[in-house]
Amino acid sequence: MSDVGVEFVVNGAVGEIHLNRPKALNALTLPMVDAIHHQMRLWEKDNAIAILTIEGTGEKAFCAGGDIRGLYDARKNDAPELLDAFYRREYQLNHYMSVYPKPCIALLDGIVMGGGVGVSIHGRYRVVTEKTMFAMPETGIGFFPDVGGGYFLPRCPGEIGMYLGLTGARLAAADCLYSGIATHGAQSVDVPSLKSTLATIDFYKNGKDYGAVCTVVEGVLDQYSHDQGDAALAGQQNEIDAIFAGDTLIDVLKKLEENGSEFSNNALKMLNSKSPMALAVTFKQIREGAGFDLAEDLKMEFRLSQRMVEKPDLFEGVRAVIVDKDHNPRWAQGDVGQVDPRDVDAFFAPLPAARELAI
Repeated sequence: MSDVGVEFVVNGAVGEIHLNRPKALNALTLPMVDAIHHQMRLWEKDNAIAILTIEGTGEKAFCAGGDIRGLYDARKNDAPELLDAFYRREYQLNHYMSVYPKPCIALLDGIVMGGGVGVSIHGRYRVVTEKTMFAMPETGIGFFPDVGGGYFLPRCPGEIGMYLGLTGARLAAADCLYSGIATHGAQSVDVPSLKSTLATIDFYKNGKDYGAVCTVVEGVLDQYSHDQGDAALAGQQNEIDAIFAGDTLIDVLKKLEENGSEFSNNALKMLNSKSPMALAVTFKQIREGAGFDLAEDLKMEFRLSQRMVEKPDLFEGVRAVIVDKDHNPRWAQGDVGQVDPRDVDAFFAPLPAARELAI
C-alpha cells in the first residue's frame, strides 16, 4: 500500500508498519490512517504475527503530524466531511492501538509531533534515539494537543504535561524518557540491528499470552538500551510544578511574569506567540482529561476538533506557518484576557448524538 503513503512488511513474527511519505516528513493522511487500521485488524487475527513495529522512512522523521495542509484545503474548498472523517477515524485508530492485543513498538528515530504521537504513544513501547525530537505544537496553529493529549499529558510527572501542551516545547530523548513519553532509549545506528534481532526471536517461547510476549520483547529492547544523558526537565521540574499548577491560565501567565527566571521568560515568550483561544481550550482539556480514561478523552477531543475547524484561528495558524510561512498569525483574540470563558465551554459541549465519536 505504498501508494497511500504506508507500507506493510512481515519480518519473521513481526508485522512492520512503515510510514512512507519522507518528503512530507511522513505526515498522516486519511488513507494512511485507514490502511493502518485495516492491516492491524488483519494482523490481530494472524497467529503468525506476535508483535508490531511502526517506524518512519527517510532520515528526518518518524511522523511530523497530520496532513495539516490537506485539512486546510478541505476547509478552503468547503469539504467539511473530510474534516469530520479525518479526526473521527484517526482517534478511533489511536484508541484501537491502546487496546491492541499484541505488543506494539514505535521506533521514534526522528521528529515526532501531533498525529505521529497518536500512532506511537498509545502502543506498549516507544523507543527514542539521539535523533528524536518530540513536540505537541498545536497551540501554535490555533489547535489543541489532540490524539489523546488530554489523557497522556496529565499523566506526565507533575505539571510537565501542562507545560508541554501549552507551550509546544520540544523534547530530546532524555526528556521523553523522564516524562514517560518514551519507554526505552537506543542509538539510531542500532535500530536496523534491533529490528533484525526482533525478526529472529521466538516470542512464544514462554507462552502466547500478552505478558509472556512482552517479557521477550523487553529482553531485546534492554539489549539495545543506550543512555540518553540527563533530562533537562528533571532540573526544571520544581519550577514547572510551581508555575503550571495554577487554577487558571491567567494564574499561570501571572506566575511566569512574576518569576522572571530564564525558564519562565522563555516559556512566556512561547505562550505569547500562541492562539489565545487554543491556549484556553488546551488548559481546560488537560485539566479535565486528568480524570478521563482514553476513550472518554478522545470523545471530548473529537468535540473540540469539530468546533476548532469551524473557527478562524486554526486556519489562520496553518496559513501563517504552512501556507504563506510568514509566521505572523492574526489571532481572533489579542491575548488570553480577551477570551470569554463561555466561548471556551462551548467547545466542550456535546455534539448532536449522531455526530459523537463512537469508540
